[in-house]
Amino acid sequence: MKTRSAFIGIILSGILIIPVLTFSQTGKTNYQPMGKLLHEAPDQPYMPPQARPHTTAPRIKTAGYSMVQVNVDANGQNIPGDAANEPSMTIDPSDPQHILIGWRQFDNVNSNFRQAGYAYSTDGGQTWTFPGVINPGVFRSDPVLDCDSLGIFYYNSLTLDASNNYLCKVFKSGNGGASWDGGVDAHGGDKQWMAIDRSGGPGTGNIYADWNSYFTSCPSGSFIRSTDNGASFGDCTPLPGTPYWGTVAIGNNGEVYISGTSDVYGSAIVLKSTGAQYPDSIPNWHVATVNFDGQLMYGSRLNPVGLTGQVSTSVDHSSGAPNGNVYVLASVLRYTNSDSADVMFSRSTDGGLTFGTPVRVNDDQSITNYQWFGTMSVAPNGRIDATWLDTRDSPPDSLFSALYYSYSVDQGTTWSPNQKLSPLFSSRVGWPQQAKMGDYVAMISDNNKAYLAWTNTLNGEEDVYFSTIQPFATGIGSNADNGSGFSVSSYPNPFSDHATVDYYLPEGDFINLSLIDICGKEIRTMVSGYQEKGAHQVNLSGADIPRGYYFIRLTTRSRNTTIGAVKI
Repeated sequence: MKTRSAFIGIILSGILIIPVLTFSQTGKTNYQPMGKLLHEAPDQPYMPPQARPHTTAPRIKTAGYSMVQVNVDANGQNIPGDAANEPSMTIDPSDPQHILIGWRQFDNVNSNFRQAGYAYSTDGGQTWTFPGVINPGVFRSDPVLDCDSLGIFYYNSLTLDASNNYLCKVFKSGNGGASWDGGVDAHGGDKQWMAIDRSGGPGTGNIYADWNSYFTSCPSGSFIRSTDNGASFGDCTPLPGTPYWGTVAIGNNGEVYISGTSDVYGSAIVLKSTGAQYPDSIPNWHVATVNFDGQLMYGSRLNPVGLTGQVSTSVDHSSGAPNGNVYVLASVLRYTNSDSADVMFSRSTDGGLTFGTPVRVNDDQSITNYQWFGTMSVAPNGRIDATWLDTRDSPPDSLFSALYYSYSVDQGTTWSPNQKLSPLFSSRVGWPQQAKMGDYVAMISDNNKAYLAWTNTLNGEEDVYFSTIQPFATGIGSNADNGSGFSVSSYPNPFSDHATVDYYLPEGDFINLSLIDICGKEIRTMVSGYQEKGAHQVNLSGADIPRGYYFIRLTTRSRNTTIGAVKI
């Protein structure tokens, strides 16, 4: 059975913090502020590594999916007795082979003292160099990384001073992470997030950050910016609705979007500023509420002193009508069906001013399984990728998780059948005297793949891994069935001249069976009209269709489902 309430108490820094958010059996929320309930603080001293035999770092490579450990020694082997979690990632836009991942590094699992760990790859993530931590022996947490248009890496890291004031520094590396400067003070607070403008507009190079205003060295403030490429940061200012547990995204014209849950609004919100990019401006903010049909949560049995995930925010940079769409996704405790963790998605088609009806991404029908740590990224061609950890395959009462994936090519209206990518693992193994796997993971997409930095325990401890996911290889294959009775298959696949498409209808209906491209544009209509219940077959000609990946979309009066992928 799932836990329906938060922890009775969490002890951090000698302070007893009593959660006041509870849930009834119907899933209704007795809502009180959550932002005061969870924060980072050192409460154990640094402990050096223990001498133990090194072991081989696990590596997985299958059709369309790969996984390699990042926190490894000079020989690419696992470092036993440590822990690494809560990864953030950035990719050099001028050299996509150059990737940087940062994480919370625990040198010894017998202490929860953590530091700013990082590793870089110069071969697209096949191999990794882990030089150590940015500030050896200094408590650091909540890593958030980004890269500017020139390929300079930035690392935002949280610490506390002797008076327990929350302070952030932004470190800069101009040589791909091989070395770092001394960092620039950026005020900040707990669960800070950061994004850099690469829009090409007047704000290009600006750095924006926000945080949880309940835990900050700048009371009432929760937003800061640098307009001189990180040389300095201005004064911190308040944000309407005081969002927390969210992320920051940059629009096509340099707009700034900040998401999170809000005690003021009692829901998730997205803030938008069109003026923050101008150095002499006072940022203006528009507040839009988001209906996820659920509430962000912390304190599950899977991640006892951590979140089930943050609000993930992305902007569509593709060409055509979807350009400028704003997307948000989160793992939430549902209001309408009492499911403790579903991955829910919402879309704005008016540039973040309003958000539509939520869509569930996970196709698991059970309300007793967890879909947690949901995250999302958008490819330049508009494809939306989503991953999460999922307990649907777990043996009874074990609460093991596996990595799951889905994608959408119609701006989040429909999602591909969910794909299990990793073996099952326990999120409760290898806790470094702190019962959590962090609070988030990181994902970036290009037109061909999704890149994921995430934590699992397949090595018997918490480690950071880098995965590549090919949507068309790991997604729906032939003879796909999404659980509703609708199915489709095409053969041969790939094909050049023609293919045969078989499909099954559980009931008679008016349908449209069409071929669409990866941006959701209809390329060819195969069937349009009423079809009887049962199996059907139609010929698909590849004549005059450019080579590439396409999808078969079946639309009826009651559903609009992309259920087949083909390569021509």
